[in-house]
Amino acid sequence: MADKIKKVVLAYSGGLDTSIIIPWLKENYDNCEVIAVSADVGQGSELTGLEEKAKKTGASKLYIEDLKKEFIEDYIYPTVQAGAVYENKYLLGTSFARPIIAKRIVEIAKAEGADAICHGCTGKGNDQVRFELSIKAFAPEMKIIAPWRIWDLKSREDEIEYAEAHDIPLKITRETNYSKDKNLWHLSHEGLDLEDPANEPKYDDPNFLELGVSPEQAPDKPEYMTIHFEKGVPTAVNGEELGAVELIEKLNELGGRNGVGIVDMVENRLVGMKSRGVYETPGGAILYHAHNKLEEICLDRDTYHYKQQIGLKFADLVYFGQWFTPLREALSAFVTSTQQTVTGDVKLKLYKGNIIDAGVTSPYSLYDEEIATFDEDEVYDQKDSAGFINLFGLPIKVQAMKRQKLEK
Repeated sequence: MADKIKKVVLAYSGGLDTSIIIPWLKENYDNCEVIAVSADVGQGSELTGLEEKAKKTGASKLYIEDLKKEFIEDYIYPTVQAGAVYENKYLLGTSFARPIIAKRIVEIAKAEGADAICHGCTGKGNDQVRFELSIKAFAPEMKIIAPWRIWDLKSREDEIEYAEAHDIPLKITRETNYSKDKNLWHLSHEGLDLEDPANEPKYDDPNFLELGVSPEQAPDKPEYMTIHFEKGVPTAVNGEELGAVELIEKLNELGGRNGVGIVDMVENRLVGMKSRGVYETPGGAILYHAHNKLEEICLDRDTYHYKQQIGLKFADLVYFGQWFTPLREALSAFVTSTQQTVTGDVKLKLYKGNIIDAGVTSPYSLYDEEIATFDEDEVYDQKDSAGFINLFGLPIKVQAMKRQKLEK
């Protein structure tokens, strides 16, 4: 295999997996050139010092691609608009970050004339599928190297030993070695004590939560906030117009300090196993809640209900790595068409992990107080409901009459 691979583009985070992959590639593919690519989707300080580290461990160069704005506008917002939540809890933070990263890596691999693309995903996880399906969508003939599926290292302990043997600096220790994924949208925690669902997460440990505090540590006073949407897209927080990146950062700040958006779940991975993780998504939890609240008054019943069905399928597609598929694109086209009237303001109260509705307004609201009122009105004739119920309930009545006849 060594003589065929001369140049590899590596999806590089600088974490444990990808740090040891660079020397491993050079050892196993005849000292091939390794070009590292780090996609900035909001990891923050994790990107600091990456170029020096990548080159020190054997990479010829490092690309750092700022994808934050595109990530939010082209991946996060369409998913929020679809109301897509995996298994009623997971707001898809890792899932929809993978397609945009893979797409950019393919573009760089083609520009560099690379022979292969490499990723550090394990053979047990979902990310290997998300990366590789996205790569296939744009470079179907490209060779993909997945070290976790072929090397002799069997655990993160083995990885740490390999790193120490090759003088690769690590920010983790054996004691704090949670598997984490961070971007502008969320932070995930897996491994260690979390592998046993019987264990409560260490929320009181100051080194555990990073995007906010636990509900117990949140202020005793509620905080009010307002989000403005234009055609399903959030554009302002508390009256301040914000760009996509700044808006998510603001919501993370508000949600984080009020203990919002912490999820502990055992999810069903695509590859068949169950996996336990803790997710921090403070701004995302607020955004999903606010968007749904606005849709309550702006969408008609049938569209609103059908969108809920679409949301389930959309979540599966995102979670399963099928972003670049005709079905996902078609569903997004439907969702976009439903957002034309989703404009207005949503007021929320944040209090100790809770997101509480505090008012919603829209120029496109379908809520009519005169029709809905319990007081006297001149719009709705209550006598009409009798005929409606007779017709709507006719199948039930016929079945009951038939059953009674047969029982005699």
